[in-house]
This record gives sequence, structure tokens and C-alpha cells, in this order.
Amino acid sequence: MLLFLNVIYVLLAIAMIALILMQRGAGAQAGSGFGGGASATVFGSRGASSFLSKSTKWLAITFFAISLFMAWNATRNAPANIGDDLGVMSQVPVAPATPADGGQVPAAPQQAPAGEVPVAPQAAEPPESAPSGTAEN
Repeated sequence: MLLFLNVIYVLLAIAMIALILMQRGAGAQAGSGFGGGASATVFGSRGASSFLSKSTKWLAITFFAISLFMAWNATRNAPANIGDDLGVMSQVPVAPATPADGGQVPAAPQQAPAGEVPVAPQAAEPPESAPSGTAEN
């Protein structure tokens, strides 16, 4: 049944594209007001806009309904455990959970003794020849 819905889905998409491209733009209606011969068409004096609009609307509703059904069906039939179906990623080797050096964790660096105060490096001073940003009067 899902294959049948996929075929119908593609045919609906192609039909919607065709119907949308056959419709006229908003500016195309101006010429018909001056006797463009629209009353002699197959669709009547109103033209094909009403028929094409209604057809496009129902095709779009059917398209979205099939989309929602196929998405619901895909989530319902999805595997419960995502790890079961990893595809190519299932071939990647998994790193061991323990460190290679036998489980020893490196120690944190010790603080400086209480008598010593660490000194931050001094910023380099600008050269004397550099112009200052202010003008002196």
C-alpha cells in the first residue's frame, strides 16, 4: 500500500506543478475587461481561473493529507531502539570507556605556595614615536 501511495504522491505533485503553471498571474485579468474574447472559451466568461484554483486547492489538500499519513506511518513503524539500525555508522569502532594508562586520571596542577604570589606578565608599552589620538593646543 505504501508503494501505491508513493506513486500517487508523485503524480499529485506533478499535477499540482502543471496546474499552478497554467494559472494566470494577477495582472493578466486586465486585458479581458476590454473584450479579450474570454466569453468564448471552454470554461465560460469567468475563464479557467475558477476551475484551476479549485482543482489546485483539492490537489494540495490531498497532497498534504497523504504527506501526513506517510509521516505518521513512518513514525509508527520506526524501530524502537535507534541503535539497531545505524547503517554505515555501526561499522565504526567504539573507543574504550577507560583510559589507556590503566584508569589513572591526571592530577590537577598544584597551587603556588602561600608566600608566593604569581605575577601576571606586563603588557608591552607603546613606542614613544606613536601619535596619540588627541591633539594638544
